[in-house]
Order: sequence, then structure tokens, then C-alpha cells
Amino acid sequence: MRFLFADHVLDTDTRELRRGGAPIALPPQVFDLLTFLVQNRERVVSKDELFAGVWRGRTVADSTLATHVNAARKAVGDNGEEQKLIRTFARKGIRFVADVELPPNGAASRVGGAKTSSPRIALPPADRPAIAVLPFVNMSGGMEQEYFSDGISEDLIAALSKLRWFFVIARNSSFSYKGRAVHLKQIADELGVDYVVEGSLRKFGERVRITVQLSDVSTGSQLWADRYDRELADVFAVQDEITEAIAAAIEPQLYAAENFRAQRKPPESLDAWDLVMRALWHFWRVSRDDNMLCQQLLEQAIALDPGYARALAVLAVSHTFGAHMGWETAATVTPLAERAALAAMRADDEDPWAHLALACAHSYRGRFDDALASFEAALRLNANFSIAQGYYGLVLSWAGRWREGAEAARRAMRLNPRDPFSAIYRGVAAYAAFVERDYGEAIRLSREGIRQRGDFVGAHRVLTAAAGMAGETELARATLQELRRAQPNISLAWIGSQLPFRDGEREHFLEGLRRAGLE
Repeated sequence: MRFLFADHVLDTDTRELRRGGAPIALPPQVFDLLTFLVQNRERVVSKDELFAGVWRGRTVADSTLATHVNAARKAVGDNGEEQKLIRTFARKGIRFVADVELPPNGAASRVGGAKTSSPRIALPPADRPAIAVLPFVNMSGGMEQEYFSDGISEDLIAALSKLRWFFVIARNSSFSYKGRAVHLKQIADELGVDYVVEGSLRKFGERVRITVQLSDVSTGSQLWADRYDRELADVFAVQDEITEAIAAAIEPQLYAAENFRAQRKPPESLDAWDLVMRALWHFWRVSRDDNMLCQQLLEQAIALDPGYARALAVLAVSHTFGAHMGWETAATVTPLAERAALAAMRADDEDPWAHLALACAHSYRGRFDDALASFEAALRLNANFSIAQGYYGLVLSWAGRWREGAEAARRAMRLNPRDPFSAIYRGVAAYAAFVERDYGEAIRLSREGIRQRGDFVGAHRVLTAAAGMAGETELARATLQELRRAQPNISLAWIGSQLPFRDGEREHFLEGLRRAGLE
């Protein structure tokens, strides 16, 4: 698309700005800022909209925004005093006020200022993907079901917005397609999105069936679909439950799709977002080698963007997880994790991953109260954050609060039963049962976790300790052998120095392992 104004041509296809035919060099974000203002020239654009449209939600300093606006003005022959083309409206925002020509099919068509009737144009490229949740279709009729289907769509928009890894189109824009049959490609072009969530609702007596699917609009392919059948005894409870389930299921599908996109790019063209997506793919595979590759990719992302909160936060979590699994030494990685977590918080203290990273770092410093407060902050920002729920349960149990720990672990399992970490969540629930002195339940849950992933050492540790405390000598001997296979460096000294239990619970756990034969 080309825009003509004041002897300038702004070409969004070639990403060029020309004056009198001569190219004008612009930094990428200044170009995006100018494009965003031109595309939205019919109105005043607020500072928050600029953060969303140009920086995709990453709040930047006012001085940075002012610098970019001044650079855009200078590029089009304007300045802060005259403001002939780009005008600032005090306490409201900024607007592109020059007359603009759009040349459809080579023929110029005059439009100017607020009178423009140009079609909506896709937003400029961003550092994170965009997703639209279309209004769910009510296939049953009746206003009660209409309110219910709209409510699920609205709640899902709110839930996905809390992820902060994705730019979620606001409700008013998504709901402009309500009752219209529009091709996904058109929605993608008009809203500037990479993914679309669609759904429908049908009522059968006192039951409701909701179907939902996630599509990649660039390929038209369906990434994920599911169906939810529920009793309608409590409409609002059902609405909350289904919203939570859908949001938790969609998140890993988006990560997987973004990783696939990144895998198709040549290494030299990867940006920080691509590197983080590749890193997460390795992170979720949960092996020593993958954890190391994850950290290498995150360090590359941070080298490209030292203030990238997501990369810093995941790096911190990866280090503490490595310590928990016995792949890294806690004394070595805890300072690294703490520095990365604090840097992530400084960069974006609204990112749940940043709070999770700080919680993990606090845990390995033995600061349980601070850790639990950080976990709770992460879950306030995103209640569907399953890994935060699981880790929260572990640290609650380390601190002796086993009832709350067990509930957090169960919630993590409910949120995302297909989560690669779900075996770990069972291990957490098993440890909560161990703290409760319910060794039979600890053995049962540990075995469930091991059946899911035989290489998760946490469940092996709990199973061995629980068998030892329960006096099941043969089981303890066999499980200790499996534990040593899963973690060759395991010893009483390792447990005592590497895992940050409260003192009473440390001795309890060590006693179980000692009875099983660990030295």
C-alpha cells in the first residue's frame, strides 16, 4: 500500500519512505510509528495505542516515544514547533493531520484528514504475534444463550490478554464480525492477526456443548480443536471453567506454532522473539541437553535485546529447573537466575514469567515468603499459568503448607493435562502427600508421574522416600535403583545441600531416603 502526502510517498510493501523520488533512511520502529499514524489518520492516537501498535504492548519510556515521534517528524519535513503533519494533542495523543492520497490501481483518489474512508490496513510487523477471538456463534437461539456465548468470547479475550506473549485484538474490533460470514484471510488483513479463535455453542436441554478451534491464518490450517460438554446448573461457573480450559489449551499450541515458524527461518534472520520460541520448545522437552540448548538460545536473544523480559525470565526459570533436576549446581546457578529475574522485572513487571522467575530465584535462596508472594503475583496476572501453579505447590510443600501445595498441584494438572510438565505436577502432589505423612498416596501419585515420564527425578525421589518411610523395603530398594539411574549424582549430601527445604521437612525427606538405603 502506498500513501502520498506533502511530496512524500510512504510504501508499506517495500517499507520505504521517499521525498521527491529520493529515499529517506528510517529506523524500523520510526517507520512503523509513521505508518501507524498515517493508517489511523482519521483520529487522535493515544500513547497506549502507540505502545500496542508499534511496540506491541511493551511499555517504553516517554522520552523514547518522544524521540521516535521527533524522528518521524524530521523524516517528513515537520518539526515539534510547526506540527504541520504530525500534531500532538495535550493529554490525548498524536494525530497525522496532512491530506493523504491513496492511488488504487494507479489512479490517485483524494482523501484528507478526518474525511478519509480508506479500508482498514494491517498493522506493521511486530515483535510478537497477534490473535483475534471471534464472537462464538450461538446455534441454539435465544438471548440467554447469546449472552452466554458472548460472555465466553469476552472472557477468553481477557484471559489470553494476560499471557502478554501475544497481542490480543480488543473486544470491539473482534465483535465487529459478529453475525457475518467473513473469510479468515480477510480478518487477518483487516485486523493484522496471525491466529484466529472461533467457536460455537449449542444447548441440549440442561447441557451445553461448546466447540472451539484455533487457526493459523497464514496457511488456513487448523492448529487445534476441542469440544466441551457441560451441565448448565450454574451458568457463570460453567462459563469460567470453559474459558479457563480453552485459554490453558491454546497457549502451548501458540508456542508450538511460533516455534514452527521460527524453525523455517534461516539462522541469520532470527530475531529475539524467534529465538525465545525456539528456546521454549527445548525447555518443554525437559531433558538435560534440551535445557542447555534452551539457555544458549535465550542468551542469543538477550544479546540481540538486553532488555527482553521474556528471554531473561525464561533463562532464570531454566537455570533453577536445571538445579532441581540435578543438571546444574544450585550455588552456581542461583545468582545467575536471580540477576536474570531481577532484570526481567525491571524490563516488564507485568509479565507473569518475570514474577515466576523471581519466585524460583527466591526459593533457591531459601526466602520462601518472598517466593510465595512472587508466585501469587504471577498468578494474579495470569490465573491459568500452569507452570507457576505447579511450582507454587512445590514451594508451599517445601515450606510445610502441604494442603495448599496439593491444591496448587491439582489445579496445575486440571489447567493443562497435556502439559509436558504434568508429570512434575504429579510429583509435586506426591510430595505434598509425603509432607502430610500419607505415604500410600505419595507412592500412588509418584508412580503416576513416573508412568508419564520415567526420567523425571522428582517423582523418583518422592517414591523412594515414601517407600522408605512406609517400611516397604523391597519397593524402596527397587525404587532407589531407578532413582540412581535417573539421577546418577544422587546422595543424602546432594539432597541436603541442593534442595531448599525448610529444616523440619528436609530431615523428614532425608530420613525416608536413608531408610531406603541412600547414603
